[in-house]
Amino acid sequence: MTTTTQSPSPVTPTEPKRKKRLITDWRPEDEAFWASTGAPIARRNLAWSIFAEHLGFSVWLIWSVSSAFLVSQGFAFTPEQLFFLVAIPNLVGSLLRVPYTLAVPKFGGRTWTMVSAALLLVPTLGFAYAVTQPGTPYWAFCLIAATAGFGGGNFASSMANINFFYPTSKKGAALGLNAAGGNLGVSLIQFLLPVVVGGAGIFGLVKASEGGIHLERAAWLYAALAVVATVAAYFFMDDLEGLESKPREQLSVIKHRHVQVMAFLYIGTFGSFIGYSAAMPLLIKLNFWRQPLPSVEGIGINFAFYAFLGALVGSAARPIGGWLADRVGGAKVTLFAFSGIIASTLLVLVALSRLTTLPPPPSADQLAKIAQDPAAFEFPAAAQSAVDSNSAVFPWFLAAFLLVFVFSGIGNGSTYKMIPSIFRRDADADVLAGADPDTAIKSQGKRSSAALGIVGAIGAIGGFLIPITFNSPWVSDPLSATKTAFWIFTAFYVVCAAVTWAVFLRASGSRYRAV
Repeated sequence: MTTTTQSPSPVTPTEPKRKKRLITDWRPEDEAFWASTGAPIARRNLAWSIFAEHLGFSVWLIWSVSSAFLVSQGFAFTPEQLFFLVAIPNLVGSLLRVPYTLAVPKFGGRTWTMVSAALLLVPTLGFAYAVTQPGTPYWAFCLIAATAGFGGGNFASSMANINFFYPTSKKGAALGLNAAGGNLGVSLIQFLLPVVVGGAGIFGLVKASEGGIHLERAAWLYAALAVVATVAAYFFMDDLEGLESKPREQLSVIKHRHVQVMAFLYIGTFGSFIGYSAAMPLLIKLNFWRQPLPSVEGIGINFAFYAFLGALVGSAARPIGGWLADRVGGAKVTLFAFSGIIASTLLVLVALSRLTTLPPPPSADQLAKIAQDPAAFEFPAAAQSAVDSNSAVFPWFLAAFLLVFVFSGIGNGSTYKMIPSIFRRDADADVLAGADPDTAIKSQGKRSSAALGIVGAIGAIGGFLIPITFNSPWVSDPLSATKTAFWIFTAFYVVCAAVTWAVFLRASGSRYRAV
């Protein structure tokens, strides 16, 4: 007797194969697969990726706004020390982006999102301890601030992960949304922290708490949210099979000439966004606001009312840059963005030229005397006059600075769209040379994700360099240092614009022209 064994019916092209939260068959470039089930899965992973990355950015930049409260809390740090404290997380975050990128193919996007979200407990709990101990030394603050760099690393792993989920035609918008959602974490922490800790906020609608400032409240809030992100990634995200590649293979993309160019350009776009976001609260406080203690009514422009606006408009502009790049080409949009940054930075310099240098804040001994009888304190006439004069210029300074954020946000979106486009053209070239299309696309997709992380790591170094440049030790006063820094930045943006045009728009016959 002959028995016939019926083979299992094959999985249809529109059904992803699953093993628990591991997807073993993922083909986003297959239009039927994408339309039926791929798109909803990608959107779900994108949503929770944005949430985790958003928290990472908030924790990364928590020192950008909290540092402005430290002196009034009794920590006698100089402006130079505060700018360095703000810069440290950006340096560490940029360095962590490379291993975070490599972790996604190694462990899976879902798994690494869980790990990276849980790691946010280290900087948040450390922050809560430091600000509640009056004797915490400056070196301890620097060490704890360095751990906030864990939040900066989240961006690279999140972008590398989402890059695998979307087809090339939709990567610009998807990566733009993912990045914008994360970038908004900067704006939200700068908006919420002053209110949560008992300071004034929301354009003065919320007054300072009579109970004083409690910076640790923000840390406890974000520690709890980090736990939520960890649990959400476990239940709602997916790992993709077949992404693993050797670190050496991934790091080899840095040899790609156009990856090197993109890393340079990304310093000008994302480096500007994160660097200015970190420095903006201190820039406003040092040049437009004076309040020696929370118990003394301040004069001038309260940094807590406006510091979040830069990151907000920059984040909102990022998906616009990705959307425009999908339609007219990333290189054209990037050149437009750098042109806008140059013009806007020059407008900032015009506003700065009209400012008066404010007298330095009170020393620790002077603060102790003021604290004995806050009601009796009066600002010196010179300080009052300088603050009043600068306050009249503030609307022009703010408008110009926000334009810098808008164009840097557009540039963030367009440059990140250019990276997968470069590798898609490499895949097309491989196919013309005889390679299997699916294999070529998958191989170049891995290289593209690695490049996103490496470019993001190098670009984020701008977040360290910008606050450090504002703290130029060779310049006599903070205002002069700020002016000098913006002239340096303007010159750099001119170089970035020239490189964009020369590499991606001028050369004819290149496969990467107008990517």
